[in-house]
Amino acid sequence: MKTSVSFKPIFISGLLAAIVFLMAEMIMLAMSGQSPFGPPRMMAAMVLGKDVLPPPATFDIVIMMVAMIVHVMLSFGFAVVFGLIYGRLTRSLGMAMLAGGVFGLAMYFLNFYVMTSVFPWFEMGRGAINIIGHILFGLVLGGAFHKLSGAETA
Repeated sequence: MKTSVSFKPIFISGLLAAIVFLMAEMIMLAMSGQSPFGPPRMMAAMVLGKDVLPPPATFDIVIMMVAMIVHVMLSFGFAVVFGLIYGRLTRSLGMAMLAGGVFGLAMYFLNFYVMTSVFPWFEMGRGAINIIGHILFGLVLGGAFHKLSGAETA
């Protein structure tokens, strides 16, 4: 089985998953009557400090740019880890997406239960919207990585 990972599938699948995740999460929050700018502020606070946390959870271009950089860089890191795991799995699209969904769920628990010791404000993000968002991230990551890595479908 292949154990090395090509940069191109990691880069593109990580970027696609990051974009889909953030857009879906912001849409789900807006549809539930919450501010879609809370999660970007939580991400930006990792670099800028907790003074940028809501309230108010309003739009701020600097906070959004920092949040996007942090989010995309973390997504690339998670894509590398997934790529290393994926290299040991069956080469079917279904398996890649299942592995991605499980990986996304594991990321949710890592981010919102383990990382709260470093970033306690992540507790604010616990809930169904983030669970769905992280699973969606994993599904997109797994599917895109499978297609871009040229794996055979079984």
